[in-house]
Amino acid sequence: MLATSLPIGLRLAIYLAAGIAAGISNGIAGGGTFITFPTMLALGVPALQANVSSSVGVLPSYVGGIRGYRLELTRRWPLVRQLLPACLGGVSLGAALLLLGSPGTFRSIVPWLILTATVLFALGPWLTKRIAHLGHHGLRMRALHVGMFVVSIYGGYFGAGLGIMLLALMGLTLPDDLDTLQGLRSALSTIINAIAALIFLVRGHLVIEAVVMLLLGTLIGGYLGTRLIKRLKPMTVRILICCIGIGTAINLLLR
Repeated sequence: MLATSLPIGLRLAIYLAAGIAAGISNGIAGGGTFITFPTMLALGVPALQANVSSSVGVLPSYVGGIRGYRLELTRRWPLVRQLLPACLGGVSLGAALLLLGSPGTFRSIVPWLILTATVLFALGPWLTKRIAHLGHHGLRMRALHVGMFVVSIYGGYFGAGLGIMLLALMGLTLPDDLDTLQGLRSALSTIINAIAALIFLVRGHLVIEAVVMLLLGTLIGGYLGTRLIKRLKPMTVRILICCIGIGTAINLLLR
């Protein structure tokens, strides 16, 4: 396999570069797993190992987002705590489906899930106005908890485009501005990926050299991505997020 035929120094450099690129992507909107996952496949890593190793390796990319949006998150930590049970239950179920079940059927619908989430996010401002009469603490809040459980299942199973799905869900159910939603995305993505990482660490299947370099690379990239997004206009950010979502879906469909 290519992974074993390349010099170890070159393999480590490739993993590091992929981690930085994925970290920047996650710092902006998500989709970083779909940089690390194909990279590992190209280096000959089996799909299951590539999937779980990517889930563990991209975790630091979200930490920079929490730090970058700490002011926006200050008043929203109670909501994050309320969503913890949905995240825990969903991730556990998703990880179980990945490790114990057949991935073929679920993976076939992944591109359509990402594409749907991207369209929902693009229409977010219009849809939010249309459903504003539902109220923040009524049906919209229940939809948020149910949706978080479903998105967490996806995060535990595959995770590519997780950030976009979270933004789509929160854009439809929360009245916050885009900066606050980005902060919530970073916090919830960190929680979901951390739970999945713990499960995968216990189960094994990790490519240790890849995980170490991805941890370092995504930490650097996540910091850079967060600094970049804070300098952009909200509409520019929304367009970037939609482009990442469409690109991720097309990439998956082509595979």
